[in-house]
Amino acid sequence: MSKGLTKEQIAAARARRQVAAHLQAIEGNPPTKEQTEMFEMFEREGWSHERRLAYIKARAKAAATVHAAE
Repeated sequence: MSKGLTKEQIAAARARRQVAAHLQAIEGNPPTKEQTEMFEMFEREGWSHERRLAYIKARAKAAATVHAAE
């Protein structure tokens, strides 16, 4: 697994997330509290982009599996 992000990369990722959240709010689809907390965790822990993507994919797969079973 790749190394975590540098402080500068984390700051850039945070800035992009905040812009994206603002644009989503304008479109009437703001991020949920859970989504915001997840990305804040990524930033706080310095997760690499690869690790973030793997985590999100695993969560999506788990959610799809639960819905398919219902």
